[in-house]
Amino acid sequence: MAAKKLSASMEDYLEAIFQIASKKSAARSVDISRRAGVSKSSVTGALKALSEKGLINYSPYDLITLTPRGQALAQGIVRRHAVLREFFVNVLGVAEDQAEEAACKMEHGMSGEVLSRFIRFVDFAEKTAAADGWRADESSGAEAGGGDRAPQEG
Repeated sequence: MAAKKLSASMEDYLEAIFQIASKKSAARSVDISRRAGVSKSSVTGALKALSEKGLINYSPYDLITLTPRGQALAQGIVRRHAVLREFFVNVLGVAEDQAEEAACKMEHGMSGEVLSRFIRFVDFAEKTAAADGWRADESSGAEAGGGDRAPQEG
């Protein structure tokens, strides 16, 4: 199952289908168009491509569902997005809207191996921060957004 990596936009379509289908059992192209903020013709082209890759069940004017392979891939995309977003909000203290935007941009470049290591790091960071009573919004420089780290006392 060594398929070519999907483009970021194809992953976004797969993620949208997953999220819509998780609420409604299946998606319609108009739902995807609204969620993605793109034209129905753009959605149609993406749906054809995803169908050809065996990731969705699609025929014009019918409901769209994920194949088992598409479901697994979409779950991975959603998981990467959620892990990044939660890290930005809970560990770094980034505002929800900024965290969402950053996660959306970063989720596409993260492999399974990197995600696994990132999750381990996030778990460690959250446990350490909780044990130390540290909160991102209380640390010096967190609000400045410059990314500068204060020297650590040794």
